[in-house]
Amino acid sequence: MADTAPLIEFRNIAKRYGEGEAEIFALAGIDFAIERGEFVAIMGPSGSGKSTAMNILGCLDTPSAGHYLFDGVDVAGLTRDQRALIRRNYIGFVFQGFNLLARASALENVELPLIYQGLPRDERRALAREALARVGLNGREHHDPSELSGGQQQRVAIARALVGQPEVILADEPTGNLDQKRSHEIMKVLAELNDQGMTIVMVTHEDDMAAYAPRHIWLTDGKITSDGAPTGQSQHAAPGDLTEAAQ
Repeated sequence: MADTAPLIEFRNIAKRYGEGEAEIFALAGIDFAIERGEFVAIMGPSGSGKSTAMNILGCLDTPSAGHYLFDGVDVAGLTRDQRALIRRNYIGFVFQGFNLLARASALENVELPLIYQGLPRDERRALAREALARVGLNGREHHDPSELSGGQQQRVAIARALVGQPEVILADEPTGNLDQKRSHEIMKVLAELNDQGMTIVMVTHEDDMAAYAPRHIWLTDGKITSDGAPTGQSQHAAPGDLTEAAQ
């Protein structure tokens, strides 16, 4: 894939549901580009289109009109199988609900995407251990989700998103199931990963969580109403490191 193009680009993206008088535009022709290494928060009220935008970004849905370019490739023109390959090889997902396998250890949960990629067991294990270490979970490799706090479970989910060395992490309300303290721990993990060069796009409705992202794209009624640095907030507010987050 191209190195000079923006990693992500929406060109007049629209998403339409229904027909005639029942027609509704979840996205009404929006444009933005995200460069490698950015940390962007997509925000807006309920029904603003932010979840629809995230689904299109993650190749889980396709636009009704416009062009979605991922690293210079027009995703809208790809087949279902080709979009699945992009999801598998270039995108890491972090969800509000963690989505961990209850009867699998942290290590086994993290190595799961590598099984789908066909990597040998020893290589999978080594990469999974490395990913868990990056999010401050050394020593927790053999703990099941029930033996981990909510914040630790979300860090396992982040390690799983990282393990395949994706181009971007898409985080959909990653702190939605956590209390305030654990939420900030997770945001510090994401901020440090961004400092290390990882591109992160996050959907959130929480201002204090969005404050960690240097750029906010605000959606209202399917349209972008603002795009830029949040007023009065500094990059990576409430900074910390992974050692602190692991405590």
